[in-house]
Amino acid sequence: MSGNGRVTSPVASLEDAIARCQSLGMRVSRQRRYILELLWDAKEHLSAREIYDRLNRQGNEIGHTSVYQNLDALSAQGVIECLERSDGCLYGYMSEPHSHVTCLDTDRIMDVHVELPQALVEAIEAQTGLNITGYQVNFYGTKSGTE
Repeated sequence: MSGNGRVTSPVASLEDAIARCQSLGMRVSRQRRYILELLWDAKEHLSAREIYDRLNRQGNEIGHTSVYQNLDALSAQGVIECLERSDGCLYGYMSEPHSHVTCLDTDRIMDVHVELPQALVEAIEAQTGLNITGYQVNFYGTKSGTE
């Protein structure tokens, strides 16, 4: 057992993301493709504003509303990842189930793969009465040597 994964097939590549959209009956518009390509190329978590700015700097003209609507649709269907934070959502490409480490100095979020000991998972199941089918662990830290 690992990570937080949904019970759907993994979206491990841009091609998987496009195929997932098509299988869900979502139209893969030019704007939607731009967003997906950017997230898979960037391999980092970006705000809607950062996505908008980067796409327009690349010459892929897309409006604010279109960016927000596409991000909402893609994240609601599990095609992309949405991390809700107090200062807004950050979006990223989906990969194998994973957890996150947030650097408190820079606010950078990094993906990490965490495998909890089976005994811990079983203890949580016993405590809650639930069958754990996935999980996500969030870590927070500062850079070493920072004063």
